[in-house]
Amino acid sequence: MTILSIRITGDPVLHTAATPVVDFDDDLATLVADMYETMDAAPGVGLAAPQVGVSKRVFVYDYDDEDGTPRRGVVINPTLELGELIEGLPDEDTESEGCLSVPGERFPLRRADYAKVSGVDLDQNPVVIEATGWFARIFQHEFDHLNGTLYSDRLAEPWLSEAEIAISENGWGHPGLSWLPGRDNLEG
Repeated sequence: MTILSIRITGDPVLHTAATPVVDFDDDLATLVADMYETMDAAPGVGLAAPQVGVSKRVFVYDYDDEDGTPRRGVVINPTLELGELIEGLPDEDTESEGCLSVPGERFPLRRADYAKVSGVDLDQNPVVIEATGWFARIFQHEFDHLNGTLYSDRLAEPWLSEAEIAISENGWGHPGLSWLPGRDNLEG
């Protein structure tokens, strides 16, 4: 397994909808294994293929439920159903999230408290997971990556302006930038 470089906001692969996976082969299995390794090294709770420069509809996740139950897996060619989104500004203490493609920054973002993700695993077996709270947030965040959207694109003011300033001050926002977990120490 290999730790892969994580693309930083501005790279076109992060801002373009990913293509469906059609070949369930050794290359896909290697990509998923490398994504787990990269996510763990970052460290992160989720990682989508576009974040490592691969425009495919696949993401991995690793999250311990509130009761400590570990949840780790892969979802390929996912669909996402959401519960009601409560209107209003997000709470800065309880609704802030980060992103490995906007490393080291955290901003509040309102998300639905319920999500149902459906897709397949590496063996093309159906995967259906219902999630609430932070687990639901992870699925929404990773699904957005597959559609070419970063969480920073969804921010409300004043956080959108703050994110734009942080991106500018870090010299991000253009193609070709990445970081390598374990070497660059830029966690999201």
